Amino acid sequence: MNIPKDKLMLMLERMWLIRNFELKVIEAHKTGEFAGGAHPYIGEEAVAVGACIAMRDTDYIAGNHRSHGHPIAKGASLNKAMAEIFGRRDGYCKGKGGSMHLADFSVGILGESGIVGSSVPIATGAALASKLQKKDFVSAVFFGDGASNQGACHESMNLASVWKLPVIFICENNQYAVTTSYKSTVAVEHVSDRASAYNMPGVLVDGQDCIAMYEAMTEAVRRARAGEGPTLLEGLTYRFEEHSLGLGKIRRSEYRTEDEINSWRKRDPIVIHEDRLLKSEIASQAEVQHVRDHTEKLSMEALEFARKSPWPEVSELFEDMWADKTMPIP
Repeated sequence: MNIPKDKLMLMLERMWLIRNFELKVIEAHKTGEFAGGAHPYIGEEAVAVGACIAMRDTDYIAGNHRSHGHPIAKGASLNKAMAEIFGRRDGYCKGKGGSMHLADFSVGILGESGIVGSSVPIATGAALASKLQKKDFVSAVFFGDGASNQGACHESMNLASVWKLPVIFICENNQYAVTTSYKSTVAVEHVSDRASAYNMPGVLVDGQDCIAMYEAMTEAVRRARAGEGPTLLEGLTYRFEEHSLGLGKIRRSEYRTEDEINSWRKRDPIVIHEDRLLKSEIASQAEVQHVRDHTEKLSMEALEFARKSPWPEVSELFEDMWADKTMPIP
């Protein structure tokens, strides 16, 4: 597929934005700058970026507990995302949602949830709205290999296929549900093999390759917009960090080896994309370095923005409990 240079560079920029953002989150958590946990997306950036860049701004996505990267991939504000993680008033949910609840309808982010698999029916419902309202937007939902075993996931896939809804189910198979290998809980070789049970295409994608993800998603979006129904994409990927910051003293050697981690680190999605751009002479080393420096600057600005943002007042606790009737609903 011939992909314009500006789009290829945007892929690189958004992957670096996610990586630098997450590194700032990790450091802030270590120093106690925000309470609670957070789930780093480092190592999985190509899945979200490849998928989201294949979508329109008017299309919708829904995420999960490990979803700092998805809004960033869709074009969300780093400042608001960081402020929300810090629990500050200038965050996406005015500091009341935190790390696992970033939402912004203006760029098509329906929301995220720490309840495993719960966003799958949300995205399916958005696709139903598109069909009933005779609109042409599509929706996509990101979920993990663990969520692929949830009943809500299977019910949604079945109904989406029956009704030919414009939704793309994206399983980010990062190998482990906390410390449990998907090979111990999934009866088929690949999660995407399950698509045949629901009469939809199931596509296994190299989740470390942003372009491969983009190409697979482009076809899935085309099918959805043409009224041909849903697709199940499985991005085979890997999380470089542990399941969650602040989880406790789980030693990774208890469930995965250093050799395994190091072998996946050699397939860093950002390095793969940079090498391709450089070797094909699509981008120069100076252009690549500019992206690195610029995204580092933006991530640092987001951190400072969050630090300076005020805390919500106690009096605001019960505000925003109901949807604003003027809010655009998909």
